[in-house]
Amino acid sequence: MTMTFAAASSDAIPVHVLESDALPAWLEAQPTPVQNWVRASGFKGSLGKSLLIPDANGKPVAVLAGYGSADQRKRGRFHLAAVAAALPEGIYRIADGLPEDMAQEEALGWLLSAYSFGRYHKSHGSSARLVAPEGVDAPRLEVIAAGERLTRDLINTPANDMGPRALEQAARDLAASHGASIKVTVGEDLLAQNFPMIHAVGRAAAQPPRLIDMTWGDTGPSLVLVGKGVCFDTGGLDLKSSTTMGLMKKDMGGAATVLGLAHMIMSLGLNLRLRVLIPAVENSVSSNAFRPGDILTSRKGLTVEINNTDAEGRLVLADALALGAEGQPDLMLSMATLTGAARVAVGPDLSPFFTDDEALATSLSAAATRVADPVWRLPFWDPYEADLEPGIADLDNAPKGGFGGAITAALFLRRFAGDACRYTHFDIYGWSPSSKPARPKGGVGMGARALLEALPELLGI
Repeated sequence: MTMTFAAASSDAIPVHVLESDALPAWLEAQPTPVQNWVRASGFKGSLGKSLLIPDANGKPVAVLAGYGSADQRKRGRFHLAAVAAALPEGIYRIADGLPEDMAQEEALGWLLSAYSFGRYHKSHGSSARLVAPEGVDAPRLEVIAAGERLTRDLINTPANDMGPRALEQAARDLAASHGASIKVTVGEDLLAQNFPMIHAVGRAAAQPPRLIDMTWGDTGPSLVLVGKGVCFDTGGLDLKSSTTMGLMKKDMGGAATVLGLAHMIMSLGLNLRLRVLIPAVENSVSSNAFRPGDILTSRKGLTVEINNTDAEGRLVLADALALGAEGQPDLMLSMATLTGAARVAVGPDLSPFFTDDEALATSLSAAATRVADPVWRLPFWDPYEADLEPGIADLDNAPKGGFGGAITAALFLRRFAGDACRYTHFDIYGWSPSSKPARPKGGVGMGARALLEALPELLGI
C-alpha cells in the first residue's frame, strides 16, 4: 500500500479522536441510534481501539478512535497507527479531538502503518489512507516515510539477496535517483587504496568487500554519514552460535539507516554537502579469514590486535571514519548495529549515542522528543581508554572483562574519527522484536528522524 496521504475528498470518513474521559460528553451530543451503537459495542475510548459507526444501510459514516489518557500515551507512540491498521480500505480524515502537538507524529504513524515487507510472499499493511491533517507538513512526512521504507526493506532482505553487491546496487540506485555521485572500491583495490581493515574483515566471503562512497550537494556545511554494512556476520573464526547468528542479516542496519537518512536529506534539498561512506562486507569463515591474535594496520596507521573476530564492525568502520575525517567535515556521524551491550543497557527501542559535544547532545535529544524517535546519550568515558590498549598493538578490538562494551567500542571508533571534526556515534539495534503501532516486527530505522530534525540547528542551515 502506498505510504502517501490521500487527496482531500468529500467522501473521506471522519475520524473522531476521543480520550476516555471525553467519550461521555461526546456521546451525549449524538443521536440516540449512535449512542446505542457505541454503548452496545463496549467502546470505552481505550488507547488504540476503534469503532466504525454505520448509517441505516450499514455503510460506515464515522470512526471513533480511542486516545486513552495522557499518561497512557507516554508508554508508546504512533497510537493512531493501531487504529489505521484495524480499519477497512478507504479514505479517512481527522475530524476532531487530536491535540495539535500530536498531529505530526500521528500523521507519520498512519503513513508508516501501510508498510509491509512483501518481497517473498503477499503481505499488506494498512489500506486505510489518511487525508493529511491541517497544519502538518505533508510532503516532508511523505519523504520521511519513504526513507523509512528504504531502511526497512534493506534490513528485512536476507543476506542471499542483500550481500555487499546488492547493498552497493541499492546505494547506486539511490544516487541515481538524486543526481548524486558514487565511487565504489572493491576487493584487492581496497589494499591498493589503503583500506586494509575493510579488506581483512571481508576477504573470506564469496562476494568481495567494498567501500561505497556517495557524495551530493555543492554548497553549505559538510556532513559525513558512515554506516556499518556487514551484510551477514557469522562471527568469523570466533563463530557465533546459531541463536545469535539468526538475526545477522540485520548487521547492515547502520548502512540501511544512513541510506534512508540520505534519501530524506536529498529529497528535502537541505543546503549541505553530504557524503555517505559504507564499508560493505560479509564476515565469513574460510581459509583466508582473519584470525584471533592477528595484528592489523589501519588506514590511519594505528595497529589493532584482534582478540575476537566477532568484533568486526568497528574494524570496517575505523577505515571509513579515517577517510571521512581526512576531509575535515563540519559533522561526522556513524551508525552501526555494533554491540549487544547497548541492547542490554537501553533495550531495543532507544538509540544510544555518544558525543563530546554538549550542545549537540542537547539539540539532538530535544529533536528526538519532538519527532518521537527516542535517543539516549551514553558517555565517551575517558578512563576506559586504557582498556583499549593491549600492549602488543596500539588498540585491542575486543577488550576483555565484558564491562562497558558499548562504551569501549565507541571509544575505539573515536580514535579514528580524530579531532578534525565534530563526531557522534549511534549504536542502534535496527530491529523491532515484536509488532507495535507503525513498527511491524522486523527491520526498523532508529535515530534517522531525530537527526534529520536536528540537522538545521547542528549545521546552521
